[in-house]
Amino acid sequence: MYADRPKVNPYLVILLGVLTMGLSSIFTKLAEAPPLIIAVYRLGFTLLLIAAPTYFSGRKELGRIQKKDFLFACLSGVFLALHFAVWISSLNYTSVASSTVLVTMQPLFVITGGYFLYKERIGRAGLLGAGLALGGSILIGINDFQVGGQALWGDMLAFAGAFFVAVYVLIGRHLRTRMSVLPYTFLVYGAATLVLLLLNMVWGSSFYPYPAMTWVWFLCLAIFPTIFGHSLFSWALKYVKAAVVSVSILGEPVGATILAYFVFQEAPTAMQLAGGCIIICGLYIFINSQRKAQLQSGEA
Repeated sequence: MYADRPKVNPYLVILLGVLTMGLSSIFTKLAEAPPLIIAVYRLGFTLLLIAAPTYFSGRKELGRIQKKDFLFACLSGVFLALHFAVWISSLNYTSVASSTVLVTMQPLFVITGGYFLYKERIGRAGLLGAGLALGGSILIGINDFQVGGQALWGDMLAFAGAFFVAVYVLIGRHLRTRMSVLPYTFLVYGAATLVLLLLNMVWGSSFYPYPAMTWVWFLCLAIFPTIFGHSLFSWALKYVKAAVVSVSILGEPVGATILAYFVFQEAPTAMQLAGGCIIICGLYIFINSQRKAQLQSGEA
């Protein structure tokens, strides 16, 4: 099921994606706009930025795309739009730490879905590493969890975002074996932008005016956590298991928590620092085990 060995190490690409994804919650909190507006401009700006490269390198592929693949790519975009809508909304009710931790619970869904849909098995060492990373994520946000009130609602929205993004990753794992990354992401982001536009219209959101710096944050969201985050993960899905991308995203809370300290003065606790160390150890064990498994089977 895996493609020929890529020219660039997919694990290094995934690492870059994880580093840029940590900026997502920071830029989102800095943007002075409603959640759905942030989401639609994030995807809309991304679509504009990749339109020209997609036209010059992928228009022929888009012209001969099968109807089934087109529909699956659009469906992937719908789930990505729902992910952004509920996750960005969660940041209005709970902290960066809690929101980021809960939304990165998506490996629970991806590992299960990858096993049943694609027969992607994870060895004992991989499961141990994934379990450690998940445990570290829980430690990062556990002190911030509250029962009742707005925090609970924010946590529920963030966890819903985990499910939606897991479906998006699993569909991407299927399509990327047959589609190039630019045509695939262009269709996904296009469908997601359309869904978010419709949601904003139904919600009665105002598309303007917003402070000048908010437009800068919209653009930063498009460039860093989307193009150099989601798009890089989509590229890697052609060469590694869906679970590798999914579990690697667990590194996002580490970067987000560190950045939140400097930007919002949300100081991490000793437990959160310990959780970050556990995540890093878990990711090292997991990714190393998967890399060795692919090398042994001649898949990478």
